Amino acid sequence: MIKSVYKPLFTLFLVFYALCSFAQSDPAVNSSKRDEQKPSLKFGVNYLNNSVFMGRSDTARTPVITPGIRYTFKSGIYVAGSLDYLLNSKNAKLTSGDLAAGYDFDLTDNLDGAISFTKSFYNPKSTQIASSQSATINASFNYDLNDIITPSISADYGFNKQGFKNDIFLSAGISHAFMLADLFNIKDQLTISPTVILNTGTQNFYDSYLVNKKLKNTAKNTAQSKLTAIQKQDLEKFRLLDYEFSIPVEYKLNHFIFTLTPTYSRAQNKLPGNISSGLSDKTNLFNLETGIALKF
Repeated sequence: MIKSVYKPLFTLFLVFYALCSFAQSDPAVNSSKRDEQKPSLKFGVNYLNNSVFMGRSDTARTPVITPGIRYTFKSGIYVAGSLDYLLNSKNAKLTSGDLAAGYDFDLTDNLDGAISFTKSFYNPKSTQIASSQSATINASFNYDLNDIITPSISADYGFNKQGFKNDIFLSAGISHAFMLADLFNIKDQLTISPTVILNTGTQNFYDSYLVNKKLKNTAKNTAQSKLTAIQKQDLEKFRLLDYEFSIPVEYKLNHFIFTLTPTYSRAQNKLPGNISSGLSDKTNLFNLETGIALKF
């Protein structure tokens, strides 16, 4: 019997699998789509008013400016890099950076996927929850169901810093894209995509973050003892982490891309307050990301 915590994810997976089973790969179509693709260069800057990871955040609000660049080859292979610049910090302005390589591909007209590897670098004084992770492997798939809804699934394997167990995350989501072309200009397009995502996984990143960051002023063995064996085992369990509701808005005009993404997240299965006292105790979190980019 499937535990109740897995039922939403399991149901979404079955729906996604059923939809994909009807998709027939057409080599001629895929070859044609590859021929239409061109190499592209994209660079821009994003602003995020608060860093949130799996519904969790630090008590210190962390607004971040992120300049980034990405080059995509005709084959769908890409390389990318970004830096996170913390606005309200006196000691750790440059808080983190990422280097990534991946491959975007189309399996059919309606089914696409992506795989990637990301190496992360964090300032030792970073207050970002994800700073306990050193690298991530990701695989994801999206299926466009007749332009009605787009179910998606994603799997991540997160490498935590030495001495801590790694994490596995599975996510499932549903979205729908509303598109308006030639809105203000013959070469513009507005896309609004309401999205619901369910994130599940382990929480060893929490253990690493608490010991190395929030409890760093005490002896390390004392800090580790604060997280009892039972609580550590609890963090190793695969559980529902949060629900996320977002409305990504994208406006394209010639080579310019403007984005705005408000996100509401509701955390699940958080640590007891006496353990996570250095972290935000809010179950409901809201963050807003906006950006501008150029793509050639």
